[in-house]
Amino acid sequence: MQSAETVLSGLRSILRNRQLIWALTQRELARRYRGSVLGLAWLVLLPALTLAVYTFVFRYVFTSRIPVAATQLGAGSFALFVFLALAVFSLVSETVSRAPTLMLENVSFIKKIRFPLEILPVVLTLAALITFALSLGIWLALHVVVGGLPPVEILLLPLAVAPLALMALGAAWFLSSMGVFLRDLKEIVGPLVTMLMFISPVFYAQAAMPDVVRPYLALNPIGVAIEQARAMAFEGRAPAAGAVAAQLALGVAAALFGLWWFQKTRKGFADVV
Repeated sequence: MQSAETVLSGLRSILRNRQLIWALTQRELARRYRGSVLGLAWLVLLPALTLAVYTFVFRYVFTSRIPVAATQLGAGSFALFVFLALAVFSLVSETVSRAPTLMLENVSFIKKIRFPLEILPVVLTLAALITFALSLGIWLALHVVVGGLPPVEILLLPLAVAPLALMALGAAWFLSSMGVFLRDLKEIVGPLVTMLMFISPVFYAQAAMPDVVRPYLALNPIGVAIEQARAMAFEGRAPAAGAVAAQLALGVAAALFGLWWFQKTRKGFADVV
């Protein structure tokens, strides 16, 4: 009963402070590129530049196989194939990579007794979602230029992304709390995120992997979301309702656990910082 009340109090706080969350999200996006010449334009340019580099390396230096449905788009097929996966992966990597230092970057908020600290991971995740939406806009523009409009099933993409966003939010609550007590956590999370990128089907199709490793790759929720997104975008194939429901339940469970852990441990933040 006490655990449920802990979570409910956090959820009520998030709803009550939704305007503050939006204001802090805008500040977060502006902060990343404050003082730069191009400003918020980097939100568009960075994904595009990253795509160009990865396309060159994995398409021309290392040979990577992609599904037939994607190759039908012609010269830009590999770029589209990789970029969509990068956009999905970045939704998690941006949130998880930053989470361990999130509280330490906002010590002034910790010292304010009435400030709702639980909204800071929400702000971090929301900023990552906005970046994802902008990257998806770039992908859509490139798809229109290369092969016309994508299948209408692309409108179902939130079904693949929502569970992943909830898992990222849960991880942000958990890691931002642990980062206060374990200052070396950021040094561990960085390499793990890089490793996670290469064991997720970002630069290859999961179907191209040996049969012996596919069952293990299917346990990766990022890989599942990427494969579902590609099925919608290139094959016009919607995910099974049962699979979506299971992933959504897992995402909700991860988010609620992360919120519970954050609320239980936040009392010790002020003593450590």
